[in-house]
Amino acid sequence: MLSPSLEDYLEEIYRFSLHNDVVRVSDIATCLDVTMPSVNNAIRKLSNENYLVYKKYRELVLTKKGRKLGKFLVERNSILQKFLRVIDSDCDIKAEVEAMEHYLTLPTIRAIESLVDFFKNNQECRLEFLKHCDQRKEKGLGLIDGYKD
Repeated sequence: MLSPSLEDYLEEIYRFSLHNDVVRVSDIATCLDVTMPSVNNAIRKLSNENYLVYKKYRELVLTKKGRKLGKFLVERNSILQKFLRVIDSDCDIKAEVEAMEHYLTLPTIRAIESLVDFFKNNQECRLEFLKHCDQRKEKGLGLIDGYKD
């Protein structure tokens, strides 16, 4: 199992490889806004775990194992983004997904995926849910932010 940081690197390498013939360390450093040594360190670890093949000063090539996990990571991210949109969450979706994606279990993500699909196929239920949320908000119900004065 990869650390959240290594998952982020692999996810971005996979995502980048979908749209580019060649993936370089510098591309990933720019994309993730990290230093080249940080990318090199992650690449070395991913290479040691057989997720990619990398020769110094050459391009990165994902292995079958790396492509499979990379695809999963991108899909997991997409599912969680759709979830936050379908429930109309008032948050920074990208940041929220980043906070969620590494800590939710696969059964939970599958349940979220099913809920998103259910709301997609049952728009009237989604609208009822959003109406319910608005009513709760109007009544002042729900978790109160303990960090605010």
